[in-house]
Amino acid sequence: MSSRLFKKVVKEQEQQQLGEEGQLKDDESESPDSAPRSSINPFDLLNDGDDDQDQEAEAADEASSRDGDKKELSAQQSTRDVVPTSNQKSKKKKKKKSKEGSTSNTDKAEWQLDEDLDSLSLGIGSSTDQPGPSKAKLENAKVRSNVVKQHPPSVFQIDPKYLNVENELRRIFGSKVVKSFERNQQSGSSRPVRGARRVTHHIRKTILVSPSDHWPRWDASFSMEFLESKDGYNYFRYVHSPTYGQAQRAFEAAQAIHDLNGVASVLMYHPYHLDSLITMSDYFKFVGEHQMAADAVAKCLYALECAWNPMFTPLQGNCQLKFSHETNKPLFKALFAHMINMDRRGCHRSALEVCKLLLSLDSEDPMGALFCIDYFAVRAGEYSWLEQFSEDYKSDNSLWLFPNFSYSLSICRFYLEREQTSQDAHKDNTKATSADLMKQALMLHPSVLKKLVAKVPLKDQAWTKILAHSYFRSDETNIPSLDHLINIYVERSYIIWRLPDLQKLLRDTAKLVIETLEHNRSEAKDWVCVREEAFSSEKNEYAHLLVQDFSDAVSSLPPDNLQNFVVDARMGEAMHNAIHAGNPHDVGQAPPPRDVANRNPLAVLFESMLPWVNYGDGGDGIAADEDYQINGHFQENQED
Repeated sequence: MSSRLFKKVVKEQEQQQLGEEGQLKDDESESPDSAPRSSINPFDLLNDGDDDQDQEAEAADEASSRDGDKKELSAQQSTRDVVPTSNQKSKKKKKKKSKEGSTSNTDKAEWQLDEDLDSLSLGIGSSTDQPGPSKAKLENAKVRSNVVKQHPPSVFQIDPKYLNVENELRRIFGSKVVKSFERNQQSGSSRPVRGARRVTHHIRKTILVSPSDHWPRWDASFSMEFLESKDGYNYFRYVHSPTYGQAQRAFEAAQAIHDLNGVASVLMYHPYHLDSLITMSDYFKFVGEHQMAADAVAKCLYALECAWNPMFTPLQGNCQLKFSHETNKPLFKALFAHMINMDRRGCHRSALEVCKLLLSLDSEDPMGALFCIDYFAVRAGEYSWLEQFSEDYKSDNSLWLFPNFSYSLSICRFYLEREQTSQDAHKDNTKATSADLMKQALMLHPSVLKKLVAKVPLKDQAWTKILAHSYFRSDETNIPSLDHLINIYVERSYIIWRLPDLQKLLRDTAKLVIETLEHNRSEAKDWVCVREEAFSSEKNEYAHLLVQDFSDAVSSLPPDNLQNFVVDARMGEAMHNAIHAGNPHDVGQAPPPRDVANRNPLAVLFESMLPWVNYGDGGDGIAADEDYQINGHFQENQED
């Protein structure tokens, strides 16, 4: 039975019911001593457990609403031609009230109708063997409620307002400074356009990055599919379209022969090819163009977020994207690069949120986010959160056994003690003091001290005496995994130890450790056993994590090594279109390019993008010709 026919039957039954009620009232008025008759409601078969009074009230409401609508329509028709100006507002208010009343009654009737259809399984495509849609909804609701009960708000829950770098920059420098910088950047990048038409389109807003207006439209060349739900987590995977597969094969062919020219050509036709964007970001970072490198990473994240599945809610910490799936790897690489870019801009709070997101997507932590999340928490001042994270996070080893957490937790406790002292708050005696935590860190990882003294550097004479002790003399533990993690920690967090207060804490605690070892030398052996038991593997389990990836230093190519290269205007144009697609620049008839036969395309690409390239003294006209090709100043066309 269709819903329209069912509504018609309901209306007819209501009219019959109203007629029977009128007859019953007449009979009662004629014979008051007679017993009241029980009216039989034909909808009892549909609505089990509902009271007759509720149904009569609903029927009366519907009848009154229909009578009110008829009166309203007759009044409007009688006063259609001449309407006093004083009564227009009151009529509009009455009209709005009547509409709201009628819509609420109709919504109530439709909701009741849907409930009846669900209970009788009269929906389209239903059968007696299949459960109705209401049962499916109830099952889904039960599953969601169970997921919520199993996973309360955790330390992985991410605040989206801190993901935006611009918000943190406004908090640091002020909105006026950020706006003036953006205006200067836009005025510097925008050049007059000749012979080209600027195309505008709607840019979708995202939470990971703020897309620019000149970015091309999202081409939907890949998407995300739902795999399964397991242990309260939803598992997803990215899926590529056939068009994206062709671009991927072209990229792999160019990558096999180290042809960055081919990578740039892939981006010309597929501006959101992920591997090409990541490759060009690494290249721009290598040559010192950090802003262009950040733009390439941001464009990559924009495309990845546009492809998210509606069920994918990573900010709640209940979604998993396994790194083992090849199509998921670009998201991890882009998030890690985006996190490092945020840190270099001083946006440590935003970098912490991205690091939490990166760590929550895969419990195996393929990018090593666990070994830099403490650094971002300390730089952002999230001391209490880091302590809570170290208690709640599940891992094979306790987090305090890792060198970065053993030292960072001591720093957090140091600043929390200072806050309690300044606020005259009650001191929590259940937790260890910062001196005790620092002593524990130095006893467990003594080789960190010598590396920090050399890296910070610490040039006080007291450090020379401390490092002369046998316990702090070595900077190696002969445990490959632990030595690698110590190198990552020192490279990532050495800048924190330039603060005088932390240097004093480290120095005083190191002296206390030396005094303790002089009275009880067996304690050193106990800590060696703990260290060997915690990191028992003879192989480096973290060899896939490169120390330079956690470093602030950026490797760059000196310009003197590129002076012998000859520029190719076609390469510069290809790179410019690849990164700034959709933002056309000066268009004109370019002069014939120079012959680049038998040249290394990598060398040509490097010189085409470097702004400091020296083109010679211009005696033979070659430098002038090259400058003519690179800058794109078509002087002859302008004179015409």
